[in-house]
Amino acid sequence: MDAYSTAISLLLIISSLFCIQKMSHALDTITTTQIIKDGDTIVSSGGSFELGFFSTENSKNRYVGIWYKKITVKTVVWVANRQIPLKKTSSGILKVVRPGILVLLNETDGTIWSTNTSISVRNPVAQLLDSGNLVIKDANDDNPKNYVWQSFDFPTDTLLSGMKLGWNFINHLEVYLSSWKNGDDPASGDFTFHCDPTGYPQAVLRKGGVKVYTSGPWNGLTFSGLPNVQQSLVFKFGLVMDKNEVYYYELIDSSLISRLTLSPIGLTQRWTWSDPSNSWALYPTGPPDNCDTYNLCGAYGVCSMAICRCLNKFVPKDRESWDQGKYQLSGCVRRTSLDCRNGDVFFKYSGIKLPDTEHSWFNQSIMNLEECKILCLKNCSCTAYTNINASAGGHKCLLWFGDLVDIKELSPRGQDIYIRMSSSELDSRGSKRKILIVSLSLAMGIVLVGLSLTLCAQKRRKICLLLRRRGERRLGYANNHKELELPLFDLYTISKATDNFSNNKKIGEGGFGPVYKGQLEEGQEIAVKRLSTSSLQGIDEFKNEVICVAKLQHRNLVKLLGCCIHGQEYLLIYEYMPNKSLDLFLFDPMKSAFLDWPRRFHIINGIARGLLYLHQDSRLRIIHRDLKASNVLLDSDMNPKISDFGLARSFRGNETGANTSRVVGTYGYMSPEYAVDGVFSVKSDVFSFGVLLLEIVSGKKNRGFSHRDHDLNLLGHAWMLHKEGRVLELVDSCSGKSSCLSQVLRSIHIGLLCVQKCPEDRPSMSSVVFMLANEGVLPQAKTPGFFTERDVSETRTLGRTNTLSSTNEMSITQLEAR
Repeated sequence: MDAYSTAISLLLIISSLFCIQKMSHALDTITTTQIIKDGDTIVSSGGSFELGFFSTENSKNRYVGIWYKKITVKTVVWVANRQIPLKKTSSGILKVVRPGILVLLNETDGTIWSTNTSISVRNPVAQLLDSGNLVIKDANDDNPKNYVWQSFDFPTDTLLSGMKLGWNFINHLEVYLSSWKNGDDPASGDFTFHCDPTGYPQAVLRKGGVKVYTSGPWNGLTFSGLPNVQQSLVFKFGLVMDKNEVYYYELIDSSLISRLTLSPIGLTQRWTWSDPSNSWALYPTGPPDNCDTYNLCGAYGVCSMAICRCLNKFVPKDRESWDQGKYQLSGCVRRTSLDCRNGDVFFKYSGIKLPDTEHSWFNQSIMNLEECKILCLKNCSCTAYTNINASAGGHKCLLWFGDLVDIKELSPRGQDIYIRMSSSELDSRGSKRKILIVSLSLAMGIVLVGLSLTLCAQKRRKICLLLRRRGERRLGYANNHKELELPLFDLYTISKATDNFSNNKKIGEGGFGPVYKGQLEEGQEIAVKRLSTSSLQGIDEFKNEVICVAKLQHRNLVKLLGCCIHGQEYLLIYEYMPNKSLDLFLFDPMKSAFLDWPRRFHIINGIARGLLYLHQDSRLRIIHRDLKASNVLLDSDMNPKISDFGLARSFRGNETGANTSRVVGTYGYMSPEYAVDGVFSVKSDVFSFGVLLLEIVSGKKNRGFSHRDHDLNLLGHAWMLHKEGRVLELVDSCSGKSSCLSQVLRSIHIGLLCVQKCPEDRPSMSSVVFMLANEGVLPQAKTPGFFTERDVSETRTLGRTNTLSSTNEMSITQLEAR
């Protein structure tokens, strides 16, 4: 062969080797003769996942990870060297070495990360499966049981379909989720999510090792504490429990791209990819509300609508601590102590999230409820029992030992539990019932006689509004009288209390009409809202406020005491708030000095908790639609109370919003989708809350805000400062920001999250309350709504001609159709 032919042959051989090397990097496997350099990747056989080197958005550190291949938004689901990043781009090498270890080397060939397994195979390879699982195995052995190592056993913050979350008792391996430290640092964060097999398996969220949430035990279909999370045609999950392992698993339709993640602030979130919107859709999975804070109400305390109470036949262990809200320290005890030797009984408690199962015992044998009861009675340490898996057709016995904690009211979807009580509680029920019936009969007779005498004498008494036929006809409540009761005041009483609605008693005016301070004969101070004949609001708003507020009970909502209907007079009587409304402090140069940062943060938290109650914990889901500084009242201790529900809307079931052609609210606080398209939801209130939060921090109004350097409103100004890293310039000098710097910065960030343009980007109020109360990295904020620059001259002209604008920020109740 001549020199020319030899050269051609060598060139062909080199080209072939080069092509083979390139092709290998496009396949799903790494062998001992290959390496993956920074810039190279491997792709699973079905094209679902890709493995390679990456950096987060705001960091230059390099990591080896796995991400979705088929979607446009790069989403990392697993990270190898999460604790020790590579500091230089193109410096890392990933390779397989015998006897079967995957290693990551830096530029000096130092080992940054490895699989560190002691099992050896003859021909080891690393393969990326189409499930997203990276496995090390023998090249000739595809049996999953023989895998040397797999990434599914060492997840980071993401649970994919096919993963097992739990314990393998043979090799003592626990698989659990660990949050990222923050959005740019995948190192292990504060939160971990486990399948805890102690007692009876349940899902547990921990912060730094401390339990902060439990899901309740698995009942065969769902978790006790998450009754609304049900199986579907595309999504199934379950529990496997035997002597070798205990784990939860998820099975998802292959046509659906979905994942469960644990966020840096401790939220478990379900994400599903949406092709039409080209983005991830978020479905929160827990903890769903404040009542899911672990052991919030202490032993035998039950949480309902964010309020703690003792179970029936239990009393606070320490009344003073309980009254101070120290529920966990106090808890509850049986009002009659147990006496096992003389016989105990069991009382049924229905509609609850079952208690923490850490101190429980599960009988694998089929056992009916009576057999379970007998089993518990035999052990004096057994405090409660129930049938687990009953909803799935099974009958298996679950026993509790010790105090019962972490109970939540879930009626009607909750489960039943039978709690051990003294037999004396049962013995006394019959006689007590007879006494109670007789007493109630006598009391009813006395009340009826007294009521008749009162009506005949036409004296001022508080009576049920809906038993007054005139009130029923005017308010249209005839069909609601069984649901709503409210004291009715006569006009003479209210007129006397307010000095005949004297101007000296007038303390404010809003869209509904003037508000007067009054004092009843017994000395109670009241605030009276009088529907004005010139008001843009009317009887519908009056009725709406009565319906919405009558049965709301929360420390951060103003209390409606009653109402008055007389001729054309429509009056609402509220508890009196000595410090009036927030705007009178916030936007007054002198009074704002009283609002230091602790007071402002206290007000922010109170408003958030009140709004959460309206959205999630009240009997009806209520959207306020007019949240603003003038509708937040302050009591004598500067506790905030949300008021003015004339424009609110209530919903039942799973409804969270609606459309309307009648846009109501106040400019400057209305969300974009509501003001422009009439679409309102709980996220509309979240937007208003975000505006209010930024106003509280800055001491400036969003509407009418001006700056010498630009014509942005307050939202635009805050967004600009946030992007430029100068956000502290937003803070009111009166608030004393230096002592609480991190809290101030966090609050501003939360405010910007709430005012994001797209409703789906805004957090729920449960997330807001959680973020305010806990540390941790927050999501990146996106562009806020209504922040574009205004034409100053046009704005001023509109200010002179637009009759819908007002200096006292009256609510808008009617806009012309677009």
